[in-house]
Amino acid sequence: MISDETKRKLRELNLDEMVDILKIQDDNQSLYLTMTFDERITLAIDGLYQGKNNKRSVRLMKQAKFRFTDADVNSIYYADRGLDKNQILELSTCQYMRNNFSIVLNGFTGSGKTFLACALGKVACRQLYRVRYIRMPELLELRTEATLQGKGIGKLVNKFSNYNLLILDEWLLQELSDDDVRFIFELTEKRYDCHSTLFCTQYKVSDWHTRLGGGTMADAILDRIVHKSIRIDTGSMNMREYFSTKEI
Repeated sequence: MISDETKRKLRELNLDEMVDILKIQDDNQSLYLTMTFDERITLAIDGLYQGKNNKRSVRLMKQAKFRFTDADVNSIYYADRGLDKNQILELSTCQYMRNNFSIVLNGFTGSGKTFLACALGKVACRQLYRVRYIRMPELLELRTEATLQGKGIGKLVNKFSNYNLLILDEWLLQELSDDDVRFIFELTEKRYDCHSTLFCTQYKVSDWHTRLGGGTMADAILDRIVHKSIRIDTGSMNMREYFSTKEI
């Protein structure tokens, strides 16, 4: 059994999990008698590593500010929606993020875009990626506040360009000012070919140019999104209505 002094030193090094792991080994010595020292230390380090990662992923999920904290890819409803389950499971590997691809979730209101986005975001957090969920109207409000306070948009652009996955809900839902469009361009430029963005929108990509005001700025924004994006239609089935009916 390790001494109290050794336990104190481990805790001082923020290795409380290691103290717990070694205690488990001490309390169940019969299970570890046949193991070599190397095997026991490897098992302990693996447990420590997993424990640290679990804590970090929980912290990342909290920082992501998901709208649906209970969203889970394993509880996604597929029947009658036209969703490709294999595609969703493939996205759950986060390979698209390693390739710096983005995702466009397109569908009517209530079709489950936000739930699916949060589920994919939580998967990314479990793989220790930094994720942030935000509604586009809220992000544009932050831009307006930064401008009115004389801070400029640079700091805001840098903050939201650094997330490994940025989930933009209600994308292009509201009318945009010229300043809004310039801000969107700066953000997409910063994130282009570096990080992934997940867009939740009611508008098809073919409508985006008009929603972005047309012209060269809209061209530039689209050029940085559409060529490296995976498009998913979440269908016309109203998931809010479906699940509210199931609860009755």
